[in-house]
Amino acid sequence: MVIKKAEFIKSAMDPDQYPNTAWPEIALAGRSNVGKSSLINSLVNRKSLARTGNTPGMTRIINFYNINDKMILVDLPGYGYAKVSRQERESWGPLAETYLNSRENLKMILLLVDIRHEPTPDDVMMFNYILESGKDYAIIATKADKISRSDYKKHMDRIRAVLSLDNDHEIIAFSSVKRTGIDEIWSKIKTVLG
Repeated sequence: MVIKKAEFIKSAMDPDQYPNTAWPEIALAGRSNVGKSSLINSLVNRKSLARTGNTPGMTRIINFYNINDKMILVDLPGYGYAKVSRQERESWGPLAETYLNSRENLKMILLLVDIRHEPTPDDVMMFNYILESGKDYAIIATKADKISRSDYKKHMDRIRAVLSLDNDHEIIAFSSVKRTGIDEIWSKIKTVLG
């Protein structure tokens, strides 16, 4: 994908604040600190379009990014970060859920899981939610530069087992550091852009 334009559009907390476009939207879901902002920056080949924070749980709103005036990448609030109040953590769920349930522009959900760790119960819950929604999706195993390539299969198999995926189901290994998996992710996205 040739990126001619990549810009932040707006942040939103409820549907009347969502961008008023007919462009297809690709949402990124995953726990806090899994690398959603890094993936957005890598996909558009920009260093700081999406803010990456050293502190997990920084994305507490939904952020929308215009790509080429043709599609929108949507950064959903991360889930599962323990160092914020329970009340605040619980408020993020409905925020993402409202978007996922109501947004007609939503064409695909990218579920990001950390390749180094077994998917959390929150990851499993999100994956089951995605399956029930019937939306197209892709599973992205982030931080692939943190393990050796020879260990990819072992870690992917663990993700497959926890999410109850068959062996044919593709999981894309992604690293923003080594720029691994970017073409594969764009290929997936293009299947729903029409």
